[in-house]
Amino acid sequence: MKNFALYTAMSALALSAAAFATPAAAAQPTACLITKTDTNPFFVKMKEGATAKAKELGVTLKSYAGKIDGDSESQVAAIETCIADGAKGILITASDTKGIVPTIEKARKAGLLVIALDTPLDPINAADMTFATDNLLAGKLIGQWAKETMGAGAKDARVAFLDLTPAQPSVDVLRDQGFMIGFGIDPKDPKKIGDETDPRIVGHDITNGNEEGGRQAMENLLQKDPTINVVHTINEPAAAGAYEALKAVGREKDVLIVSVDGGCPGVKNVKAGAIGATSQQYPLQMAALGVEAIKKFAETGEKPKATDGKDFFDTGVTLVTDKPAAGVKSIDTKEGLAKCWG
Repeated sequence: MKNFALYTAMSALALSAAAFATPAAAAQPTACLITKTDTNPFFVKMKEGATAKAKELGVTLKSYAGKIDGDSESQVAAIETCIADGAKGILITASDTKGIVPTIEKARKAGLLVIALDTPLDPINAADMTFATDNLLAGKLIGQWAKETMGAGAKDARVAFLDLTPAQPSVDVLRDQGFMIGFGIDPKDPKKIGDETDPRIVGHDITNGNEEGGRQAMENLLQKDPTINVVHTINEPAAAGAYEALKAVGREKDVLIVSVDGGCPGVKNVKAGAIGATSQQYPLQMAALGVEAIKKFAETGEKPKATDGKDFFDTGVTLVTDKPAAGVKSIDTKEGLAKCWG
């Protein structure tokens, strides 16, 4: 009887401990990260930041991505899965900033916190908050740098724009129009690509944000005007492709290529001279801050707030170049490599 009583007491204690432990385990919130692709180095770094922060904070992270940049259907399916799984929040870089809004609204109505990373939704308040680079400023910085670097030659420049996808508005539009403002081109409607009338613009072509797309788009625009001497690229993989196309026709040394991203491979291309200047973003920080916000929301119900009077949380941008231009603040590639995407 004595042994039975001891066994009973121990069993009760074990059941009590299990009952206490179960809610604690169940309380670990789930966050979803949904990126445009899982191959672009920018999104690889974003996933790295989210994964590390989730491990640190005790958050279960589930990651999803489109097959290619522009694959919105896969992103819609991922959101539906996250809702069904009972996730507390979603971090998303949307491929279709407008088309995905109804599904985002469904997630928010289900009680999920939705944070857009890097790419604002249309409208921006379709997400609870946006953690992003000031992409208009990123474009302005490389536009100002190109204008100052060319000097008097900027007034007769032949400018090519290597864009992302036909989807508008998007991060692509912000960078594109920002470049125009910095370079001294009237962008007309700042929310639209392609309505400009400045004669210096040779044209726009689509890259899908990858190297092969950049090469093909550059070849297309060179056929239209072989005298192009300034190239604005949506990101550094597209810039690398543009450089290869220019190199193939012996033009790589007399064309200014500018870009946005600031990843380690891109900064190395700036150091090598393939890219003249790039605006550095910080995707690891975007994702880490996003995971922190979901954890806080799960615990307190509090949503993140914008900074500095903006309608998004600004995670910063810095111009990287080894050829500084007057009046344009920048860092060199040594510092850029130390900071790349951190």
